[in-house]
Amino acid sequence: MSKTVLVLGGDGFCGWPTSLHLSALGYEVVIVDNFVRRRIAQELDAPSLTPITSIDERLNTWKEVSGRDIDIVELDIARDYSELRRLLASVKPDAIVHFAEQRAAPYSMRDAAHKIYTVDNNIGGTHHVLAALAELKLDAHLVHLGTMGVYGYESDGLEIPEGYLQVRVEGPGGANLARSILHPTKPGSIYHLTKSMDQLMFQFYARNDRLRITDLHQGIVWGTQTEETRRDPALINRFDYDGDYGTVLNRFLMQAAAGHPLTVHGTGGQTRAFIHIQDTVRCVALALDNPPAAGDPVRIINQVAETRRVRDLAELVSELTGAHIEYVDNPRKEAAENELAVSNATLKTLGLEPILLTDALMSETVDIAARFIDRANLSTVPATAIWSNENAPDFSPLEPPRRALQ
Repeated sequence: MSKTVLVLGGDGFCGWPTSLHLSALGYEVVIVDNFVRRRIAQELDAPSLTPITSIDERLNTWKEVSGRDIDIVELDIARDYSELRRLLASVKPDAIVHFAEQRAAPYSMRDAAHKIYTVDNNIGGTHHVLAALAELKLDAHLVHLGTMGVYGYESDGLEIPEGYLQVRVEGPGGANLARSILHPTKPGSIYHLTKSMDQLMFQFYARNDRLRITDLHQGIVWGTQTEETRRDPALINRFDYDGDYGTVLNRFLMQAAAGHPLTVHGTGGQTRAFIHIQDTVRCVALALDNPPAAGDPVRIINQVAETRRVRDLAELVSELTGAHIEYVDNPRKEAAENELAVSNATLKTLGLEPILLTDALMSETVDIAARFIDRANLSTVPATAIWSNENAPDFSPLEPPRRALQ
């Protein structure tokens, strides 16, 4: 008997290829989305570099090439708890994959309205899912896409473990007590702050209501296509390149295709964790295949393939494409240089052989960028969100995006 999985945010950059991958593996997939990412693209005047078809055309095409159905439910999980609860009670999913959070750090830092939207959407949506699972007493495994960014980007020389630190605390009478605690977070944006707060909610509901939860702390995703999205042009995944949503490697590759210098923020000494989109969908499937038991602590997995400095990444793209490198002011409030050591022992133990930046798939992403370069709005490439209010320009009041984007 096949298992049913809800993919919250299943129309997005990570959610869409994950939905196809799980469907191909035999899951009965139900996508839940409010399609706000498409509306944000209109707000920013930064459409996907790749042409994205409607959700109906996407699902009809998948049915034609795979013979499998994926259901779709339009729902804002952060605003409509009653409908979310009704959906969960009706479908009774075996698992839920949660991508339905505003995912861009720069977008979350644009101004007060975008900060408020990100907090309301991300924390509200996550808590609605947890509250509904607890209220309905559903034994569904929740797999959440978190981020390595919750730990910040400052060097301390220690390898970041998978979620927990084993510490000893001096107790009464000089007793030395062993404790397992969450690794301290140091979020560098409102987006990362919401992911840090997600962790505390997960801890509470796993302990109080015995919910089974896996939190995947993912690195920066690069690439566009997966095995499933390559099967038809109508299934192609998003390719974001703008200063808000464009992840650094995809942004570099688009800049190279456009003949634009690769814009490196600051010294480029920031070390980041990376993972290919194909490995993202594989990791989610591995997490679903290996759930924690009811009553277990939240399972935290670092979803990372490798780490690189941004300037080294730019050099890699420059060697591949011939593009020049340009160093520009860094709008983020972060250390100019940092090291990053990350444990990814769990995924390796589960059998993941990660795709690396030196593998041939980077050439595929270069080809996609060149093929669709005429669709790019190059005016949206520079990062305009300023982290520190000390140097930020004055902004005119505007309606919160939640209402403005409807």
